Amino acid sequence: MSTLSALPANMREIFFDGAGGPEVIKLREAPVPAPGPGKVLVQVVAAGINRPDCIQRAGLYPPPPGESEVPGLEIAGRVVALGEGVDNVKIGDEICALVGSGGYAEFCLADAALCLPKPKLLSLIEAAGAPETFFTVYDNVFTRGALKPGETFLVHGGSSGIGSTAIQLAKHFGARVFATAGSAEKVEFCKSLGADVAINYREQDFVAEVKALTGKKGVDVILDMVGGPYLQKNVAALAPDGRLVQIAFLQGSKVKDFDFMSVMLKRLTLTGSTLRSRPLATKASIAAGLRDKVWPLLDSGAVKPMIHARFPLEQARAAHELMESSAHLGKIVLLTGN
Repeated sequence: MSTLSALPANMREIFFDGAGGPEVIKLREAPVPAPGPGKVLVQVVAAGINRPDCIQRAGLYPPPPGESEVPGLEIAGRVVALGEGVDNVKIGDEICALVGSGGYAEFCLADAALCLPKPKLLSLIEAAGAPETFFTVYDNVFTRGALKPGETFLVHGGSSGIGSTAIQLAKHFGARVFATAGSAEKVEFCKSLGADVAINYREQDFVAEVKALTGKKGVDVILDMVGGPYLQKNVAALAPDGRLVQIAFLQGSKVKDFDFMSVMLKRLTLTGSTLRSRPLATKASIAAGLRDKVWPLLDSGAVKPMIHARFPLEQARAAHELMESSAHLGKIVLLTGN
């Protein structure tokens, strides 16, 4: 292992003192970890907050075997130590990375294969909001959903971190973009990112709006994190040969009396995925696609993570409270002070 000299022995990190609400979020000191083969140690400047962190806090989304119990799925910072066999990054590099856990800390281990260079026009704080959402959107919308130029795309929760990323990428790659959001402010935010149509789901029926605006055809691809009552509605909103990609179930994964007839008659594809537990080789392949197709867009400023709020590490509870309020527009990040 190669390392910078004079690394501290200990660091601050967030942990959950049991399963529950934001009140279980605590701060403690812990030893700085050492990178094993294929890993790097990153001095974290900022870490992104994501819905899965809140689900982990509730006791419903444990880290994969071998991962830290410390939450946090994306980081940005500086490489300060290299494990055996690492040759794609070097000490001192400014990077952002998708991690399996451990991001809410002053130092974090990352797989070298999942480290991407800090985009040229972004600060490290902004870069911390990129990995989780860009990995998720790129894989699910363009690989699983196979969205093509000229097709129509609908994302639910368009003002979220995932939604704001999906709007920008889908628009850039030539799709007609629809988004749903829950307030007039959020509708305008989605439009500012490039959404051709933004629908206030509290006031409008998104199925009726989509059908009216597509000549009754429907959309080609839907990215959904709501589930529950949206499942049947999504099927109704899809065009023939359409694809529904499910990445979360905020309103439940089970529904009664689901009618599959439209799936057969319209030749629909219902798919979905999680990211955290997938093999390293799979995530490394996604990272390679991002480096080739998406990172040039981040470098040029054509797309960017939208940072809504920044909290110091010791205010992680307030950050989770904001996340669960759904009042944010884009991403929420934690700052370590590094």
